[in-house]
This record gives sequence, C-alpha cells and structure tokens, in this order.
Amino acid sequence: MRKLGIDYGDSRVGIAITDSLGITAQGLETIHHKGNDKIVLKRLEELFNEYEIDTIVIGMPINMDGTKTQRVEVTNKFIHKLKCKFSKIPIEEIDERLTTVAAHKTMNFLDVNKKKKKNIVDTISAVYILEIYMSKIKNSKQ
Repeated sequence: MRKLGIDYGDSRVGIAITDSLGITAQGLETIHHKGNDKIVLKRLEELFNEYEIDTIVIGMPINMDGTKTQRVEVTNKFIHKLKCKFSKIPIEEIDERLTTVAAHKTMNFLDVNKKKKKNIVDTISAVYILEIYMSKIKNSKQ
C-alpha cells in the first residue's frame, strides 16, 4: 500500500507517492487546476485507481509562529471534499512550514531552469510533506 502526499495550492497541486513498501517518496506530478477542485478530485480518483493508496497526507499551511494562515480555511474546505469523495481513505494533516523553501533550495542546488521551477516546486513540496509524515510514523514506532 502507498501513501499519497498533497501540496494544495490556489492554482497548482503537487502530488507525491511512496513506493509500494512505504520506504521512499517520489514526486509524481503537478496538477494545474486554476481554482477548480473538480479537476484535482478527478485526477486523484484516477491515481487511486492506478495505485493502492491507503493514506492521503496533505500539507497544512501554518505560519512560522504556529498560527493558522488564511490558506488553512481553504485547505480545510478541500480536505472536506476529499473526505466526501474518498471516505474510506484516512487523511493525515502535516505542518508544511518551510517545505516550499526547501523545494526552492533543492531546485537551486540542482540548477533547475527558472521556467521549469514553477511546474515542479509543488511536486517537490509534496515529496517533503510525505517525507515528514513518513519520519513521524517511523519515529512513533521506535
């Protein structure tokens, strides 16, 4: 079974997935939706049909001081849609602070072309969100 990581944004959603053993996380794709969640939900349904997903992990946009950002309400509305459409799949929320910063640092280190950055930053952020979750699970078992 696999975990699916989501970096939810206003116009793009980054998607990452674990390998079948749940050991590593890989970027899968960026869904360009321009504010239309139906596009995201349809693509997620296709991914759920393609892969055996047992957990959805979504990043929660929290400020550095721990307070909720304006995006939290928007993200919570999307989570509600996920719960309605995929009611049998558990959804875990992960503090996504600094995941986008880390994604940009990774892309800079790899010297990614500026034009390509916009298309992959959300996917890389989704990988970091998924890795945070996986570390949390691993540490709770120790």
